[in-house]
Amino acid sequence: MHVRQRAAIKFHSPRNLQSHLPPTQLPTHSPTVSKRTLILWDIDGTIIVSHGAGVRAMERGFQHQFGLPCDLTKIDWAGRTDSWITSEVLRHNHLPVTPENIQAYLEAYLALLPVELAHGPQGQVLPGVLDLLETLHRHEGIAQGLLTGNMQRGAQFKLSHYKVWHYFEFGAFADDSPRRNDLGPHAQRRAKALHGVDFAPEQTFIIGDTPHDIECGKVIGAKTIAVATGNYALAELQAHQPTAVFADFSDTAAFLRLIGA
Repeated sequence: MHVRQRAAIKFHSPRNLQSHLPPTQLPTHSPTVSKRTLILWDIDGTIIVSHGAGVRAMERGFQHQFGLPCDLTKIDWAGRTDSWITSEVLRHNHLPVTPENIQAYLEAYLALLPVELAHGPQGQVLPGVLDLLETLHRHEGIAQGLLTGNMQRGAQFKLSHYKVWHYFEFGAFADDSPRRNDLGPHAQRRAKALHGVDFAPEQTFIIGDTPHDIECGKVIGAKTIAVATGNYALAELQAHQPTAVFADFSDTAAFLRLIGA
């Protein structure tokens, strides 16, 4: 991980399979028509760092299920979906990439993830994120959800472990598609179903720490906020021309000004 710089922001002009695991029930409340801004968060490297809990669970899960060693350093997994990663691991190890194998691998991974979160190196919620989540949660004009490459159950395990799961009422996950660029419309559809609002692209913000997050936001015409708290430095993220780039989210006021809040 790159050493984080002091909080900074840079603006650019915005430019216009599926696993069969049962979804975990997300919290819900009565729809409201007061929302106008949609915030969709990535998880790993954006909200939290778990210091490799997911990677270790993926590697151990593969060995447990198929009796073969697994080295995720041989796969470009950052910003990808869990269902995409499992397919690549199977392919890399010359195993059939079938729905049955993918599901068996994901189940083994999800069984081990809580163990790795509890007993591995201590992770954390990243700087400024907790204040932002609480501020956005209390803002009557803002809806916030998830747009993540995690399986929904994996997302719940991680965010519950770090005590921030309750901030998210809906989301799009690797359960929906192995292709991250497919996830935006799922999140938009669920946001509309919950809040009764068609969120305009100029009032939709995708937040993430990888070029894949930036790309999937542009696919739906959303604004994109990149943060250099994951595996990519500020300059690397800027090269992909997001709407804005932060070193971290310690400057809550700067983030709120960006989204017009």
